[in-house]
Amino acid sequence: MKITLKDGVVKEFDSAVSVYDIARSISEGLARNACAGIVNGETKDLRFIVEDDAEVGICTFDDEVGKEAFRHTASHVMAQAIKRLYPETKLAIGPSIADGFYYDFDREKPFSPEELEEIEKEMKKIAKEDLALERFELPRAEAIKLMEERQEPYKVELINDLPEDAVISFYEQGEFIDLCAGPHLLSTKAIKAIKLTSVAGAYWRGNEKNKMLSRIYGTAYTKASDLEAYLTMMEEAKKRDHRKLGKELKLFALLEEGPGFPFFLPKGMILKNTLLEYWREIHKEAGYVEVSTPIILSKELWETSGHWDHYKDNMYTTVIDEHDFCVKPMNCPGGMLVYKQDMHSYRDLPMRVGEIGLVHRHEKSGALHGLMRVRCFNQDDAHIFMTEEQIKDEISGVISLIDSVYKLFGFKYHIELSTRPENSMGSDEAWELATNGLRDALEENKIPYTINEGDGAFYGPKIDFHLEDSIGRTWQCGTIQLDMQMPERFELEYTAADGSKKRPIMIHRVCFGSIERFIGILIEHYAGQFPTWLSPVQAKVLPISEKFADYANKVADELDKAGIRVETDHRAEKIGYKIREARNERIPYIIVVGEKDEAVNKVSLRSREKGEEGQVDLKDVIARIQQEIKTRVSNVNTNISAE
Repeated sequence: MKITLKDGVVKEFDSAVSVYDIARSISEGLARNACAGIVNGETKDLRFIVEDDAEVGICTFDDEVGKEAFRHTASHVMAQAIKRLYPETKLAIGPSIADGFYYDFDREKPFSPEELEEIEKEMKKIAKEDLALERFELPRAEAIKLMEERQEPYKVELINDLPEDAVISFYEQGEFIDLCAGPHLLSTKAIKAIKLTSVAGAYWRGNEKNKMLSRIYGTAYTKASDLEAYLTMMEEAKKRDHRKLGKELKLFALLEEGPGFPFFLPKGMILKNTLLEYWREIHKEAGYVEVSTPIILSKELWETSGHWDHYKDNMYTTVIDEHDFCVKPMNCPGGMLVYKQDMHSYRDLPMRVGEIGLVHRHEKSGALHGLMRVRCFNQDDAHIFMTEEQIKDEISGVISLIDSVYKLFGFKYHIELSTRPENSMGSDEAWELATNGLRDALEENKIPYTINEGDGAFYGPKIDFHLEDSIGRTWQCGTIQLDMQMPERFELEYTAADGSKKRPIMIHRVCFGSIERFIGILIEHYAGQFPTWLSPVQAKVLPISEKFADYANKVADELDKAGIRVETDHRAEKIGYKIREARNERIPYIIVVGEKDEAVNKVSLRSREKGEEGQVDLKDVIARIQQEIKTRVSNVNTNISAE
């Protein structure tokens, strides 16, 4: 039997062999660190027996699949610890998630911070016990009987809801048994560097009609030093929380009257509009035109596009004149109708059409999170209509545009190529052509990427840009989706050079993604200390006393005339207090004026970059700020903690 490894090396085995034994045949060190395997593209347990020729990859904690298996095991260790300490607690579900894991429990009394500490201690004890995790399968009736005997009603419900032909598997470690598909580590001994981070309420199965459960969040690492680094990052993230800073800096409000529908305040609107001005500038330079499409469109349109079949649970609907309409969750179908308003020739292509479109998506209340997860947001969409021959160049152009945007804000990023999902539409040939088009553009530009199997849009594969912010977190923002389905469904055409009618190929793409979410990311990335060009207030004038109010107003007027966003603080407060407040507002330039300044027609300058700079000519300050605005220089130390 031949086993082909990730690096192309082929190993031969005389008989069936486990994923773990394959790892051990490579090296004892790899076997020690192995968490899971990938066999012929499918995630498998280390216990999985490979019986035929196969492609096998061994996943450690350094791989996402390995992390998931490791942290999924940690969730089982937590559940075991809780059953030991609080045996009356009922088990729900406990998956791995980004950066950690959680488990939902049914307990009359909520878990306290002190109890979390006790649970953590018990988890470390279980790790020391080096309990082997054993997998076994049961027929449905026996599986139900086992969970009934163990008084686990949520597990019984899960089993009853499984498809008739489902394999029902369990994992046993010591006295603990859990219904689970896996994969898991071989033993509990690796789960040492752990931290339970919080507890929250969560409805069973995410349904508000069901019982509220206690959800305990935690994380786990292979090394204590990595855990410590993560916890430090999370503390820094708390200080930078855009919800806290957004309120302090008076950027936006999240109100009970509109859950998931953010209110942008005057300073927030300046920030938002400045971003959009930049967006419009770079898109004009790149040959885009801008359109606007309605928020409400007929249900038939969404049936034609395929969104009704694939996305209706996330859509808001209404009735107008006895006809069904939908509030748009995305801009694409409207973009199709815009294209159809004219006849097009091959000479018109590529046609690059942008839209800052307000979209609405139904999100469950528990999923809402500041500006990061909302129910309405502006999407910086663009649709590019092109010929097959133009695919590579247009994708390269979009990659270059997005790259320039992220570099301006100081983001690193990595790219994923997401392939055809199970729930998709279109032919195999169309998907292959689209996927190859994206892959060829990436490879021709020598851009490193990873494959994200099955995570494409229902109408086409996509390239996703994952930003890394100043404290190491990643965010998925930009995307490029190649679509051959919608032009077909909407019967889009252009006249080819030979006079025949052909279908254009289309790209969906965003740079910011959701403008609201991007603003949230920027707030946390900069800890509220925006570069001068982006700051809602670029300079603040502080008179030492009321006597210098007129001179302060004169200085502010000069700044305003020069196109600089300026405020004046005329409150009867001590100058030290006013300076502290201006610093807390993250103002790039603080201008203090008093008797000595007025006498020589100068100002005393404090800048965020250099601190106290002494007396300077106002015209020099103006020239400096104007240059920073013009060049959009990012003179911000993003590693500074939020105050």
